[in-house]
Amino acid sequence: MKLLVIGGGGQLGSKIIEKAKDRFDVCATYMTREPPLDPSKIYRVDKTDREGVATLLKRLKPNVVIDTAALHSVDYCETRKDETWAVNVDGTKNVAEACKKHDAKMVFVSTDYVFDGAKGNYVEEDPPNPINYYGLSKLEAERVIAQTCENYVIARPSVIYSWVPPVQRQLQSSSGKPLNFAMWLIQKLSNKEPVKIVIDQYGSPTLADSLAKTLVRLSESDHNGTYHIAGRTRLSRYDFAVKIARRLGLDESLILPITTDQLKQLAKRPMDSSLNVEKIEKHLNVKMLTIDAALNIISKLVEEGGGI
Repeated sequence: MKLLVIGGGGQLGSKIIEKAKDRFDVCATYMTREPPLDPSKIYRVDKTDREGVATLLKRLKPNVVIDTAALHSVDYCETRKDETWAVNVDGTKNVAEACKKHDAKMVFVSTDYVFDGAKGNYVEEDPPNPINYYGLSKLEAERVIAQTCENYVIARPSVIYSWVPPVQRQLQSSSGKPLNFAMWLIQKLSNKEPVKIVIDQYGSPTLADSLAKTLVRLSESDHNGTYHIAGRTRLSRYDFAVKIARRLGLDESLILPITTDQLKQLAKRPMDSSLNVEKIEKHLNVKMLTIDAALNIISKLVEEGGGI
């Protein structure tokens, strides 16, 4: 079977390639960072280029397309709405239409930010109600896919993070793209810099390795529809940061608790967008990772990589 990863050079895309390369004939697209694949298997294609996307799928004829490409920065999306819509909605529609035309299963990575955060522990049937433009754009993308495709999966994760080795980290930093929350925190604490972390925003931090593995499993399956694919542990950003520091032996006293109103973020954030993962666990007969299990994996990767 052939798998095409849209956005293969990103944090999640590269993990998907890693988990899928022994199970699929993997190809990938990219815009800035090249995916970890043979050059003959990668294509520089912008998902907003309707003709380019259609031509690529016609040429490759993939069985499955996993779309990870999006504008993710919540504050950036709030101030650049036209660009956000073009990428997150129109670009996704281009992929969905090409998947339908060429009979490929579409797997789309959405977000917990489709919810308003009023209750937390959201199940797939809970009505979405985004409170920022990023969440709105991803919800509209979900709707476009559901209206366009018959064979699709919409995956909603929460606070995706991973360990980035030093060499890869330098490439990420030089590209101008922000590192994931965990890596940002690790770098700050390693440099003995204090950080202010909110105590009142809750989520279900999701290890990219685990998410990628589950997306590959879904790609191989006959399952369709919407799934929450996240960590099993609900916790605040502050508690998440403290757990990272403790597990990696960093100075947790540098982590300063603040509230959301003190942070003055440009775009509104859901206060509790934690996700219930019972559906995916039941359908795939898997157990999503607790935060402690996930950080054990991070710690092992740090040790294997020669340290922070």
